[in-house]
Amino acid sequence: MIPKTDGRLQAGITFAVQPSKTIRLEARTGRLSGLTDGLAAVQQAVYVILNVERYTYLIHSRNFGVELKTLFGKPMNWVIPEVKRRIREALLQDDRINEVDEFVLTPDRHKLAVSFTVHSVFGDFEGATEVNV
Repeated sequence: MIPKTDGRLQAGITFAVQPSKTIRLEARTGRLSGLTDGLAAVQQAVYVILNVERYTYLIHSRNFGVELKTLFGKPMNWVIPEVKRRIREALLQDDRINEVDEFVLTPDRHKLAVSFTVHSVFGDFEGATEVNV
């Protein structure tokens, strides 16, 4: 028999916020060195999310990464709003990130430079990436 509830949490259940401590990745060299936590860990997560194509690697869940490769060859006027949506959707999968806004998109022939502001529980920072279109 399945117990029936009114949808409210029972008294005594508490949810703990997990630390965001992770192994530090040196972006320029690709080396792993020590640990990082807080804002630096969120910045690293944004870097990794934007550099992993979603649904490509079985090691990552289906909620990890960003879908940007399918934008290649599409018209720029369609790509610009779609890039904003896809980056925002990908980054908001991380529960440490509250909002992604203030997008600045700079088209240049077959590339689109994208910069934006990430608002996290540890503070705000600027993010950037480049999309081939």
